Amino acid sequence: MSEPPFSDATDQWVDWDVAAWLLARAIGVPLPSEFWACKGTFWTDNPMGNGLHDALLALYRAGILDRRDEPDEQFRWNLSDFS
Repeated sequence: MSEPPFSDATDQWVDWDVAAWLLARAIGVPLPSEFWACKGTFWTDNPMGNGLHDALLALYRAGILDRRDEPDEQFRWNLSDFS
């Protein structure tokens, strides 16, 4: 069974670590299919976790994602028309 596109998986607010995991899976990074099995990747200071977080921020700056700080840093797909 294939995974939903990143845009579908983030159509609601998602905590930043889960959003980073979803992005990684969407671009083919070989991470476990269960988030809890690799949560440490996103909660420790390392190149992969930091880079994926930076990628989320870049997508936010480009207007592709929405971002909020409360109740935690979260992202969701920007539902605006990009045309």
